[in-house]
Amino acid sequence: MADGGGVAALSAALVARIFAPAGPLAERIPGYKARPQQVEFALRVLDTIGRTGMLVAEAGTGTGKTFAYLVPALLAGGKVIVSTGTKTLQDQLFDRDLPAVRDALASGARLALLKGRANYVCHHRLERALAEARLGSREEAAQLRSIKAFSATSRTGDRADLAQVPENAPVWMHATSTRENCLGQECPRYNDCFVVAARRDALAADVVVINHHLFFADVALRGEGLAELLPACNTVILDEAHQLPDVARLFFGETLSTTQVVELARDARMELRAAGGGELELDRQATALERGARDLRLAFSAETVKLSGAQAQRSAEFEPALLALGAALSALRELLGAQAERSEGLASCARRAEEFAGRLARWGDADAAESVCWLEVFGHSVQLHITPLSPGEIFRRHMDDHPRAWIFTSATLAVGENFSHFKRELGIDAAHSVRWESPFDFARQALLFVPQGLPQPNDPGHTGAVIEAAYPVLRAAGGGAFLLFTTLRAVRRAEELLAGRLAAEGLPLLVQGSGSRSELLERFRSLGNAVLLGSASFWEGVDVRGEALSVVVIDKLPFAPPDDPVLAARIDALRALGGNPFAELQLPQAILQLKQGVGRLIRDETDRGVLVLCDPRLFTRSYGKIVLGSLPPMRVTRDAAVATGFFAQTSPVRIASDPTTGEAQ
Repeated sequence: MADGGGVAALSAALVARIFAPAGPLAERIPGYKARPQQVEFALRVLDTIGRTGMLVAEAGTGTGKTFAYLVPALLAGGKVIVSTGTKTLQDQLFDRDLPAVRDALASGARLALLKGRANYVCHHRLERALAEARLGSREEAAQLRSIKAFSATSRTGDRADLAQVPENAPVWMHATSTRENCLGQECPRYNDCFVVAARRDALAADVVVINHHLFFADVALRGEGLAELLPACNTVILDEAHQLPDVARLFFGETLSTTQVVELARDARMELRAAGGGELELDRQATALERGARDLRLAFSAETVKLSGAQAQRSAEFEPALLALGAALSALRELLGAQAERSEGLASCARRAEEFAGRLARWGDADAAESVCWLEVFGHSVQLHITPLSPGEIFRRHMDDHPRAWIFTSATLAVGENFSHFKRELGIDAAHSVRWESPFDFARQALLFVPQGLPQPNDPGHTGAVIEAAYPVLRAAGGGAFLLFTTLRAVRRAEELLAGRLAAEGLPLLVQGSGSRSELLERFRSLGNAVLLGSASFWEGVDVRGEALSVVVIDKLPFAPPDDPVLAARIDALRALGGNPFAELQLPQAILQLKQGVGRLIRDETDRGVLVLCDPRLFTRSYGKIVLGSLPPMRVTRDAAVATGFFAQTSPVRIASDPTTGEAQ
């Protein structure tokens, strides 16, 4: 790595030349457009690398933040890790943005892409699954054969490269490994392992692209004194950084799911047969463990719900089912321990049983002042969680273990000009912070419409009123709309109210749950006049440019439900310290989430659109000014005629191709 003085010597003139309209980026990257904010951002990143400091940077849509951090990172040299919130952005960085910047700079930097082990085919588990031939359907059997053929020719083994088997297909659990069931160096296919090869590439690379889940998995494992998953580096760049606090809580806590328990029972049987069979009692106990997992799920009637430990106790069946599951797990652990010497597979199962038993024992006994025990009920499974209330201290300890530069960036990190909420969440209060407004002309391109006369968001008739208020705008725009709701119940109600009316207008209706997120977005873009109803998963990470998306409707300010177990515990903890949970926690979180939803509307300098925000509290509560002040500088109206007339007064500009600014989506 270049030393601090060497980095500092890299002049502002050099950075300006690289980003100039006739500079290397413009010469090599079709459609590239220079942005003043991008140059300023790049200089701040370069300075932070030179100081091995911390930078928190909010960059509005269109700033071109990806190139703004990649250019100085490559100029400064050394080992760089770039972490993103999604695998989609991870692939985009590795396949498109990084090679483009590297080529423009004529850099010799070696690049590597590293994902979590569940993204790579496991030769050993695949072969075992094929030998067992105990799959749920002929389709799964055919998919497994496709995976086998793919694994024989693929260089990376990345399941995202096998299009004919969906990434969410259940069969992948038979063809991939987890940290718990991986045999490590004892695996007979260790020398051919795709995960080992990917990590080897990462160790040799100058720039490694990962995602936040893998980053925090490594942090958590290092905290346990285990081998590092990621190579030591000089610079860490965390894009989509607004996701970090929630991901940190997940990985700094503990989780045990009934799905993991059932997989352990299945693998124990499989490994027993592979070792020559015998030990009928172990097979019976594996069946008892599966029954225990099923009974724990049956203790709850709800399809999907989050409950605190105290709330779960209200189910008369929960405590007996939990005790029975613990007993079955302990019994299987003892039997596996006695058989562990027969094979590495059985030894691995014994270690998993030991670990799962420990997690189950700790659930309910965690320190209530520092963490919360809660559970999630799904259609066929239950997850038991121990979640730290504040991950900042743990994260800060990790940051301090080795001097390096830290860059945190996103389009949504600040409440107005204030970064204190985000910085407090991660324990990085000392970090320098800066924000750049989007270069787009929101005053010309967009309009914020807050309808009058709406009921309060908790009113049963609120969703119906949202549809009535938004419908004239949808008609005026000719479709091309996202309707974003805070609950799936509201999505279903909106579908009931809109289906017939949109059909009569000839406007296609797409609804979350009727296909995968990527499929729905592809259809939305190709149709050009569709109306899409969605909840949480469509509030962020969605990029639709041009007239295909001209209206975004948001039903209410996205305050997290106060009965969420983790939020409720954090509120209690803040209140106990004399804090103001609403001002310090609930409002900042809602504003950052709202900014993500609003960010779907204007994605390019030629876009235009109306944001319909259907929450009367913007004008009836004192915090409404704080919310409005955190949004892009759009014109605001409460007049429906102004909103419907917007499209007659502005001219649509269809985009032939997306100009490139280095804006990761």
